[in-house]
Amino acid sequence: MEISSKVLMQKYELGRLLGQGTFAKVYYARSTTTNQSVAIKVIDKDKILKAGLVEQIKREISVMRLVRHPNVLHLYEIMATKSKIYFVLEYAKGGELFDMVSKGKLNEEVARKYFQQLVNAVDYCHCRGVYHRDIKPENLLLDENKNLKVSDFGLSALAESKRQDGLLHTTCGTPAYVAPEVIERKGYDGAKADIWSCGVVLFVMLAGYLPFHDSNLIEMYRKIGKAEFKCPNWFSPEVRRLLVKILNPDPNTRISIAKIRQSYWFKKGLNTRHTNTEVEEKIVSPSGTNASDQRDNSGRLSAETSQESLRPSSLNAFDIISFSTGFNLSGLFESSFQKKEAKFTSKQPASVIISKLEEIAKLLRLKIKKVERGLLKLEGIKEGRKGILSIDAEIFEVTPYFHLVEMKKSDGDTLEYQKILKEDIRPALQDIVWVWQGEKQREPPQLQEQPLPHEQQQQQQP
Repeated sequence: MEISSKVLMQKYELGRLLGQGTFAKVYYARSTTTNQSVAIKVIDKDKILKAGLVEQIKREISVMRLVRHPNVLHLYEIMATKSKIYFVLEYAKGGELFDMVSKGKLNEEVARKYFQQLVNAVDYCHCRGVYHRDIKPENLLLDENKNLKVSDFGLSALAESKRQDGLLHTTCGTPAYVAPEVIERKGYDGAKADIWSCGVVLFVMLAGYLPFHDSNLIEMYRKIGKAEFKCPNWFSPEVRRLLVKILNPDPNTRISIAKIRQSYWFKKGLNTRHTNTEVEEKIVSPSGTNASDQRDNSGRLSAETSQESLRPSSLNAFDIISFSTGFNLSGLFESSFQKKEAKFTSKQPASVIISKLEEIAKLLRLKIKKVERGLLKLEGIKEGRKGILSIDAEIFEVTPYFHLVEMKKSDGDTLEYQKILKEDIRPALQDIVWVWQGEKQREPPQLQEQPLPHEQQQQQQP
């Protein structure tokens, strides 16, 4: 049933239904504090559990918290009741790219712009160890300024999903857009498979139809396996050459994103002032919170930046859930990716926690590479078995004197991270820790006096 003018969690006024599937509905909504437009994806928890889709939801949450890029649909926050999960997402007013290409081919300049934005977003995801695995026009949205936004990370994989051979093995994606090595089921490189899908999208934008299409699925797979396609006569020579390199059935010789960027057709009209690995984006949440960086050009904490300006992010229901007795959804939200994470609560103010983490970093000879709002990034000075160890420590505020701290390995060897966490970091933090996640849990005094927001609003769910 469609929701009309209903307030969710005392934060969002729900409006019209934007779309729905078997397990979720998406509504247009507005923040009651800032009037910002958002999209809220409402997921039925029981249906997900019965269908065995818990892992998919867990993965989607983990991935969307990892990737923040101007051309990736932003996840603002996650809220929950006992029966529903709510994704508060950036509202893409322009709809799907699919709607645009279904009306016919795009102008080459327009297609180039969208392809540049798609490559930027995909490259950023790959740098963060995320492989989308279902790139297609239906999953590419447009904002009100007609900028592309990559969405739907339900089939994505993290670098940790690779097997010992360094490859992914789950066959997934949409047949017409999937790379030949995925179909062969012998293992594949997620980055190279995504590049193939980007090439199919580029062809569709320029041609108005698919490069590999046949009513017989086996015949279509044969065409994909041999890269049997023909460019229309209106394709320019430059884009033809690029497509042949992208839609190369041999992943070992398929063009890389770095080489795509160097191609003449891709670079035409491109604003090269910003590199993709150092995206400077101001993300403003619906509550008006600014999540932009506070760092100098070296990535280090600016001398003018005091600890008072390092206020942590406010904690929402998703972050509190695993510490709330009687309402533990951690089994739904935790993922294999989070085995590299450790969480603890502290009754100390943020400034004390930050000072303690900086003290530990100094003792362990870890340098602070980057400090953002509520986030400290600690990095080793020596290369380990799998590169330089990098640890993120993010602080979330429940109240000014009660915080949740999440520590996770962002790069390097997992065993090295677990060893330093167990033998050095945890003992050094013992004087500021209230409780570590997974140990005997106690409700913090600040949370006992009144029910959590998601418990207060159970009757307001759709």
